[in-house]
Amino acid sequence: MDIEKRILNHDKRAAARLISMVENKDPEGLRILQNLYSHSGNAYVIGITGPPGAGKSTLTDKLTKLLRKQDKQVAVIAVDPTSPFTGGAILGDRVRMNDLSVDPGVFIRSMGARGHLGGISEGTAAAVKILDIYGADFIFVETVGVGQSEIDIVKNCDTTLMVMVPGLGDDIQAIKAGVMEIGDVFAVNKADRDGAKRTAREIDMMLDFNKELEWRPPVDLVVAYENKGVDVLLNSIMDHREYLLESGKFHEKRVANAKSEIVEMIKERIERSMLDNSRNEEKLDALSKQIVERTVDPFSVVEQLFEAYIASVEAK
Repeated sequence: MDIEKRILNHDKRAAARLISMVENKDPEGLRILQNLYSHSGNAYVIGITGPPGAGKSTLTDKLTKLLRKQDKQVAVIAVDPTSPFTGGAILGDRVRMNDLSVDPGVFIRSMGARGHLGGISEGTAAAVKILDIYGADFIFVETVGVGQSEIDIVKNCDTTLMVMVPGLGDDIQAIKAGVMEIGDVFAVNKADRDGAKRTAREIDMMLDFNKELEWRPPVDLVVAYENKGVDVLLNSIMDHREYLLESGKFHEKRVANAKSEIVEMIKERIERSMLDNSRNEEKLDALSKQIVERTVDPFSVVEQLFEAYIASVEAK
């Protein structure tokens, strides 16, 4: 049986194989994903983000177990920092979800960020599609946890869960501005620690500054490792899902996400096309030296390279 039929038959090995193929930019993997694309769009995607040490993996583990009790098929994409030596994920969230890994209704995949600064891997969007096609009802995407560069997660999910903990110093300063705005649901984890209620109040106060919110993100106190408050948090996530579906925002959000994905893919393709051959690399090195020596400015260089690229495209 070929890989396409195996994935449609809920074959974990086939899904894992296709994710690896697409992640490694295998043309055959892309062709298979294109063929299967019409089978996607059914899974609900939940992004889990927040500062390092917030307990995102433990919380993902507990939420997954709750959904499994409802007989839902769950997939987890855990994006880890990347090893500078192997290019692979170095934390391996599967270690922290050991008992889930033997559950036939759970698919767990660790992916290295590979230098991508948005808190997620370049291949995350493709992996989400593959796991959607594979038959997951819910897909969790857990980010690296790198602070204010986490905003890419909102372009890849339906609900974004922001996880915070007390005792990180100036808690709210760590997540202000754009990152604060992406949270649809907030969880203050490790709520048995001193300062948890204060952290929740500070988040509430920051949310109050935005009077135009159509959806007021709930702020839930949880102790993930003791499984306290996780059921309330899951209800908050489901409430947001219901709000999106009833208001029509669900479709709007997916259209916006598709648009962002198109733009990113175009950028990547142009960049690869302009820089992927050795001649261009050598030219770029020479121009970079001229910029440092101040014999040319970077603005003129970009204009020159772009005009040369457009001319080469038109010549074809």
